[in-house]
Amino acid sequence: MSDQRDRWTEHDMVDEGATAESHGRESVHREAVMERWLLEMVREQRRSRRWKIFFRLLFWIFWIVVAAAVAFMVTGDRESLVSNRVGVVKIDGAIDSRSPASAERVIRGLNNAWQGSSTAVVLQINSPGGSPVQSQRIYDEIRRLRSTGDKPIIAVIEDIGASGAYYIASAADDIYAAPASLIGSIGVIYSGFGLEGAMEKLGVERRVFTAGENKDMLDPFQPVNDTQRRFWQHVLDQTHDQFINAVKNGRGDRLSDDPELFSGLVWTGEEAVDKGLIDGLKSVDDIAREMTGSAETTDYTQSGDPLEQISRHFGRVAAQYLGIDLQAEGSPVRLR
Repeated sequence: MSDQRDRWTEHDMVDEGATAESHGRESVHREAVMERWLLEMVREQRRSRRWKIFFRLLFWIFWIVVAAAVAFMVTGDRESLVSNRVGVVKIDGAIDSRSPASAERVIRGLNNAWQGSSTAVVLQINSPGGSPVQSQRIYDEIRRLRSTGDKPIIAVIEDIGASGAYYIASAADDIYAAPASLIGSIGVIYSGFGLEGAMEKLGVERRVFTAGENKDMLDPFQPVNDTQRRFWQHVLDQTHDQFINAVKNGRGDRLSDDPELFSGLVWTGEEAVDKGLIDGLKSVDDIAREMTGSAETTDYTQSGDPLEQISRHFGRVAAQYLGIDLQAEGSPVRLR
């Protein structure tokens, strides 16, 4: 009986071992299946993520291409519209190396307008004149630009286009003005004071030391002798001749034979037409409408630094208050 019980126990132990081994194999199999499933899930998620990234990238590329195409069309249309407009460069105020109407700024504006406008370049002038050197530089640049293409450069005089301002205008293909504009003043001037008599009355002695007998020729506290007077008149006459030749080269046969044309007188726009100084009575808007069908223009005027303009303005106000002539720093000869 005891042997039989032992056999049963042994048999049960074998069955339990087999069962445990079977459970172990099933557990390992389940873990393997779970691991394969997890790996497949990870692979699927990675594939899904790659496709999402791909489609997002494709989506953004599509819209970037669309935006670039729209921007190109808009920019191209705008540039085409601007290039079809008349380009305007303003010459406003005294023509001087330190003013907004300096040769450097006007020439820069002219070149930008020449490159930017396919229709015409208009010089909108409202100036009494100024430095002969600055005027000559602008004149030469206008002539140079005219020789490089078939685009007209037209001068339009507003309130006044006198002296150095007319010097510049004469380089243009055509000149127009308003009936009441003031035009001409083809002459040269130097002005100063002779204070030697006042010095004597006040008993003040001025001490000036020079190397060169004529170095103090323009000193207001020294008298001017006949030799110096003749020499300085020669300088003015030579500058005047340069002015006259420039106007004749620019206007050609359109000028009348009036002997007073180069005497320094000014005329209204209406009178200037008869004298050949201008070609007609038109405004900037008139010219723009004739050429493009619209009064819209593009302004290429170089404005400069606002802080510089403010400081210059206050400096001139202070100088005027103190009785100082700032133009004495530049050329004493003026086209005005």
